[in-house]
Amino acid sequence: MIPALDEAACVETAVASAAEAFEVLVVDGGSRDRTVELARAAGATVLKAGRGRARQMNAGAGLARGEVLLFLHADSRLPEGFAREVLRLTGDGSHGWGRFDLELDGGGCMLSMVAWAVSLRSRLTRTPGGDQAIFVRRDLFERVGGYPDQPLFEDMELARRLRRLGPMAVPPGRVTSSARRWQSAGLWPTIARMWMLRLLYLAGVSAKRLARFYPDLRRPDV
Repeated sequence: MIPALDEAACVETAVASAAEAFEVLVVDGGSRDRTVELARAAGATVLKAGRGRARQMNAGAGLARGEVLLFLHADSRLPEGFAREVLRLTGDGSHGWGRFDLELDGGGCMLSMVAWAVSLRSRLTRTPGGDQAIFVRRDLFERVGGYPDQPLFEDMELARRLRRLGPMAVPPGRVTSSARRWQSAGLWPTIARMWMLRLLYLAGVSAKRLARFYPDLRRPDV
């Protein structure tokens, strides 16, 4: 499941990395570029949904045929053998959900440290980010009500519900995600902003209010 919005530059790579899956769905939120065309050419089934990552992923989950759902950001790539590992972990009864460790494609020591820190935080808190390719058995996803319809931290809220139902699996391999967020706004300002938003959310500030301070969500039509 790949939610997308104006991701023509990277959607083909994301679809290709997911080719091991039984089906690859790209859920488009109203792209104005060639995202839809390129996703179809890469072999994905393209669906349309209301704009908003949570809405798009829920819409895709509702139409997917598999019993295990995996959610991949359009600027990310899955590791080789991911499908085998996900099915092994969710099929033996030991885990109903999980995510991958993270790698950033920008290179350099600092970005490697950021990816390592994100993966470590996720292991310690059992709260993965959406760019870590969260996967979950369909029955558990439906049991917790899917992603909450909110503009930010929908991944954190889903994990909060899922961890009450069982442990988080961490397969071998890393999902590679674009470092564009850190590169465009600067490494330290991005880290500071994300931690501040996370702490405010945990303190009870609504995701809708916090979305005003998240660059990708400032457009009035989101």
